[in-house]
Amino acid sequence: MPLTRVELRGFRNIERAGVDLGASITVIHGANGAGKTNLLEAIHFALTGGSCRTRNDREMIAFGAPAARAEVTLENSDGRSRYTASIARSGERRIDCDGPAAASSERPPVGVFLPDRLVLIKGAPAERRTHLDRLVAAIWPARAELRRRFGRALAQRNALLARIRSGDGDAQALAAWDGAFARQALAVIEARREATDAVTAPFAALSRELGLEPAAELRYRPRIDATSAEEIEAELAERRDEDLARGYSAHGPQADELVLEFGGRALRRYGSQGQQRLALLALLLAERQALIDRRDVVPLMLLDDVTSELDLEHRRLLVERLHGAGQAVITATEASQIPVQTGLQLVAAGELQQPQAPPASAAAA
Repeated sequence: MPLTRVELRGFRNIERAGVDLGASITVIHGANGAGKTNLLEAIHFALTGGSCRTRNDREMIAFGAPAARAEVTLENSDGRSRYTASIARSGERRIDCDGPAAASSERPPVGVFLPDRLVLIKGAPAERRTHLDRLVAAIWPARAELRRRFGRALAQRNALLARIRSGDGDAQALAAWDGAFARQALAVIEARREATDAVTAPFAALSRELGLEPAAELRYRPRIDATSAEEIEAELAERRDEDLARGYSAHGPQADELVLEFGGRALRRYGSQGQQRLALLALLLAERQALIDRRDVVPLMLLDDVTSELDLEHRRLLVERLHGAGQAVITATEASQIPVQTGLQLVAAGELQQPQAPPASAAAA
């Protein structure tokens, strides 16, 4: 369901703006500081209810504004739907939707490339686990609760371990919690493995297509190699004394890793900034392909400063891959950085800011 328009108010450095989006690729071009990245963030906020740049959503509120608000309009043959998200300085958040798509929950999944998101490549394993679990939920919506269920089982087991360690718990009760932990852990491991398998081949192909040679590699490295809940329970029993000594669970999918390598070495440690950026882009495009293949759903791609590490030929390949399959919004300092394609829509960043409408009394005067 295509996005046709985005509107924002009091959003970072943008007082008021509205932009019509093309059916294929929209390029927002202009000088640094003009609000291009903020527009992408606003689209993400309206569709998901959260920022793609910060964990503190109140940072989105413009100085002097009481709240930040973003709204996107989606249209198809069934009609028009709007999704609106706002965050106030008090922390109060509102998410509203209306229209036929709102009733059927057909808002598109979103893929985001931001330079800030290199933390996915360079950061701690927890960043990649979270990203992998979000991919699981996107490909298989019925599995969206797996991470939360496992997190609850882990928290309950850890709480009991801490009580036992302090002398206030019954060690015999731990066996019952091990069973619940093992069942939820197995479901998470299986889902993560399947999601990784879905993107491994396209990730390698896309990384080579974008200029990484040899191709980058992706693999899932679970902390537990067991293939059944019973095997996981047995492993937990073997490590029970160690967990009791620590007061928390050290063995399980909470310690899994998603490994990205280039030339047989870890990208997070040995990859250059340019190689890491290309690997991140290849990963997002591979996930996009997995969604198309498995759900026949094309995610909306929000790509910020994506061409800075690409030569002209690889820019052309990127645009060709994006063109004609879903929508993409791309930012660039110069419009010429994006190879021209039929249906490409250009928006100058200088046009983002719109003056506030005068009060009715002033307009009448």
